[in-house]
Amino acid sequence: MIRRLLAVLHARNLEFLRDRVTLGWNVLLPIALVIALALIFGGAERPLFKVGVLHRGTTLTASMHPFLATRYVEFFTPNDEADAIRKVGRHQIDLLLDLRTTPRYWVNGDSPKGYILEKLLLQSDPTGLKREPVTGQAVRYVDWLLPGVLGMNMMFSCLFGVGWVVVRYRKSGYLKRLRATPLRAIEFISAQVLSRLILIMVVTVFIFASLRLFLHFRMEGSPLLLFVVALLGAISLIAIGLFVAARFSSEELASGILNFITWPMMLLSGVWFSLEGSATWLQWLARIFPLTQMLDAGRAIMLDGAGFTQIAPQLLYLALTAVLFLSLGALFFRWRAD
Repeated sequence: MIRRLLAVLHARNLEFLRDRVTLGWNVLLPIALVIALALIFGGAERPLFKVGVLHRGTTLTASMHPFLATRYVEFFTPNDEADAIRKVGRHQIDLLLDLRTTPRYWVNGDSPKGYILEKLLLQSDPTGLKREPVTGQAVRYVDWLLPGVLGMNMMFSCLFGVGWVVVRYRKSGYLKRLRATPLRAIEFISAQVLSRLILIMVVTVFIFASLRLFLHFRMEGSPLLLFVVALLGAISLIAIGLFVAARFSSEELASGILNFITWPMMLLSGVWFSLEGSATWLQWLARIFPLTQMLDAGRAIMLDGAGFTQIAPQLLYLALTAVLFLSLGALFFRWRAD
């Protein structure tokens, strides 16, 4: 028994070590992720809060107000007052301070970070500050978080549910047998897209409806338009999964590449926190991901009541991404494992 176990163990180890691409990917992926996270989130003093400051002039300095000397707070200058107030309500900014004329500030009463910042602000300047309510109904954190959690669930299901499965089909020889039939690559890919799309949309709608009964989360816009956003987003993510699986026959390699795609999206697409106030290049990088576009459009519909015109750029981006990666997946698709 032990000899048989050791023989199988030795064979599996040799199989893994001889797959140089997979071995290299398993070594390089965690290194690349740690370096990327160190560059994005590193630094001696990582800010815990985001505060927008409206002021006169071009430079924001601590001499303008004692509160600006507070450590672990990221102070920045918003471009638009109305947009900044809206972001306070959506938990994208923890507090907004206006130092232009009569000092005043905006804070979301449902925000834990906003509560702490308000206490610190009033301690630094107990007099002369006017508290302004957030315009409209304040958004709870669960209202802001829900689209991100649903989007993240869709992302993992779309990418791994298609990409990894197709690679397994190729490795097991199932695709090789299908090649002997009149089935074309585009037909096989279309069937995979439709199958996963139906499944993920049914599951997502069920979760959305169930949570709606218990949490009574905010829904200002059209549920039908939100469904369209989710549909296009799912197709776009499935298309990326199929593109990854178009030629690979190693499950380990495909899983590594899919992880390399999903982790940046999960961290930078606004699933758990907003990138408001972060470096400009980081915000531009985040907008490349389909998940970012899907979450921006979904939150605009749910929290702000946005219509088709307001989210048309996100819908167009998702549609173009879906067409591009489906076309590339069909073009580079390989039936055989060798």
